Amino acid sequence: MNAYSNIAVDGRKPRRWRWALVAVACVILLLVLALLFVGRWLVVEDPLAKADALVVLSGRMPERAQEAAKIYAQGYAPEVWITKSTSPEAELRSMGIDFHGEEYFSAQVTEHDGVPANSVKILDTLIVNTADEMRVISDELERRKLSRVIIVTTKAHTRRVHVLWRRIARPGQTAIVRAAETDSFDPGRWWASTSGALDVVREVLGLFNAWVGLPVQPAR
Repeated sequence: MNAYSNIAVDGRKPRRWRWALVAVACVILLLVLALLFVGRWLVVEDPLAKADALVVLSGRMPERAQEAAKIYAQGYAPEVWITKSTSPEAELRSMGIDFHGEEYFSAQVTEHDGVPANSVKILDTLIVNTADEMRVISDELERRKLSRVIIVTTKAHTRRVHVLWRRIARPGQTAIVRAAETDSFDPGRWWASTSGALDVVREVLGLFNAWVGLPVQPAR
C-alpha cells in the first residue's frame, strides 16, 4: 500500500509542473496581447458635433492648436479656448528676459490658421496637469452658462481625457474629445519609437492614478 501511494504521488508531480508551465505561458500570452493592443485601446475619439467652444489642451504645440483651427474652420464651434500651463515667466521677467508661455504660441498658431483673434480666449487659471485642465474647462462652462466643448488633444491622451472629464465635469456638461490628425503616435506599433513608448507608459500610469481617485498630485 505504501509503495503504491509513493508511485501515485510521484506520478502527480510531472502533471503539476505541466499545469504550472501552462499557467505561466497563459500569463505571458495575455501580457503580450495587452502590450500589442494597449496603444489602440488608449485612442478613443468622439464624432464631431456642434459645440460652444473648442479647447486646446496644453502640450504638443503646434499639433493641437492646428487641429483646433481646422475644426473651427468647419464651423463646429464659435470660439477657441486655450489652457494656460505654469511656466517660469515671472522668474525670467524678473531677470529682464522676455518670455511667452506655450499658450501665447498656441494662440498665434490658431490665428495663423484662420481663427480670428477675437474668437481666441486664453483661460486665465494656471494648470499643472490634465485634471486641472478639466476643472478649468468645467468652471468656464459653468461661469458662462454653456454646456458642450470639443477638447483637442493627441491620440494616446484621448482615453485619459474621457476618464478625467467624467470624474470632474459638472452634471449636464459634455465633452467631445478629438485627436490631432498630424499626431505621429502609431497605436499598432507604439513600441517602435521612444516617443510612442513614453506616451503609453505615461498614459497608463495616469489612467491608473485617475481610477484610484487621483492620490498622486503634481508638485506645485
